[in-house]
Amino acid sequence: MINKTLGEIAVMCGGNIVHAQDQEKLIHGVTTDSRHIAEGSLFIPLVGERYDGHEFVARGLAEGAGATLWQRDRGIYPLGAVIEVDDTLVALQLLAKSYLKEIGSKVVGITGSNGKTTTKDMVAALLETTYKVHKTEGNFNNHIGLPLTILGMSEDVDIVVLEMGMSGRDEIRILSAIAQPDIAVISNIGESHLLQLGSREGIASAKLEIVSGMKPGGLLIYNGDEPLIPQVLADSTTLKPVDLQTFTFGIDSNNDDYPTGMMFHGKGIIFTSYAHKELSLDLPLLGRHNVLNALAALAVARHFDVSEDNIKEGLSHLQLTGMRIEQIVTAGGLTVLNDAYNASPMSVKAAIDVLQGMKGYRRKIAVLGDMLELGAQENEYHAEIGHYVTTDKVNLLYTFGPLSSYTAEAASENLPRSNVFTFTDKAELIKHLNEQIQPKDIVLVKGSRGMKLEEVVNALIEKY
Repeated sequence: MINKTLGEIAVMCGGNIVHAQDQEKLIHGVTTDSRHIAEGSLFIPLVGERYDGHEFVARGLAEGAGATLWQRDRGIYPLGAVIEVDDTLVALQLLAKSYLKEIGSKVVGITGSNGKTTTKDMVAALLETTYKVHKTEGNFNNHIGLPLTILGMSEDVDIVVLEMGMSGRDEIRILSAIAQPDIAVISNIGESHLLQLGSREGIASAKLEIVSGMKPGGLLIYNGDEPLIPQVLADSTTLKPVDLQTFTFGIDSNNDDYPTGMMFHGKGIIFTSYAHKELSLDLPLLGRHNVLNALAALAVARHFDVSEDNIKEGLSHLQLTGMRIEQIVTAGGLTVLNDAYNASPMSVKAAIDVLQGMKGYRRKIAVLGDMLELGAQENEYHAEIGHYVTTDKVNLLYTFGPLSSYTAEAASENLPRSNVFTFTDKAELIKHLNEQIQPKDIVLVKGSRGMKLEEVVNALIEKY
């Protein structure tokens, strides 16, 4: 974590120390949460629509914070070590940018409509075999979380792997300006955030903001199966670094790397690729879409000269953030595929494909919740998923939420109506599902974060 004098921090964040005697005071770490203040840390009070962190500054200083930032328009600053700034959020971001530049760590920025968290975890796992790596944890991938991730780094980190999320335009541009990536990865362009951005072209433009802050000569690794990326990249309005390099991955053989063989087994996929001809890799994840995520991670590892032996080792020790096609086998023999973290049309279809590929189970059951933030065509997108559900993929379908009723209706054209169940009450869904479940069934649970379908997963694990 950052360890600096208050005077150094003031310069780095563009602020002014209120009391000159505090200039040499040592600060260890940064927090924006008054509930998690460590002794000697810097408290940064942020201002939101429904909260103002300045209300907790006095308590934070009393509970051990070494100093605080204070936004000038918030009135009289409290007693204690204080740095005055014009805007505490901007100061947080400037502090992170300055700290990262001073350390000199290489930066890998990762974004995409689907798969960015999995790709981030893969990239970190491969690089950790050779370098000291720091990565985004949890959902710290926005304008607050990314700078906090940077400020949590130790000064001897070789490479930092930063996930960059967004819901609208200019958000990734801000993150890219803070991080100034050496390498940027775009996993894909899907339909998430259509409500805010209006079209897939708008989504592609927003994702490609990641190149705007890249260092000159940086490397952009992107899914070459998506024609919108080179289209937007070629647009004269897209901000790009000087001498930008590119590398593509995907299914199509026109890409710089693509799968040349895939063999599925109960715990994952063994695959080979064009760019790694002599390397047979055992990926401990389900779903062919994860092979594409792995190809992006391999491209990063190759750029940093990670050896083939270390690549194999990194994949074998892969640890993923939870609720992303997490395979759970209960004591009673039920298999649950927990993919309840988020959902979009692209990722739901990929999850259904995973369910289809699972062999040796009595019945395949899908529990699908609403996909949120899809804009004006949300009903059509949900119906599209229903049409994708066929008898060779799913035996029983449960849907949860008002939008998913369109999924159920469309699925009834392919599945027997007696095998399709739709609910708007989660407790009733769980009760009915529990009455249907039998040993050796496999259940996929997938929905947007707001649907909280991990409650279904927990209920199944508890009962079986």
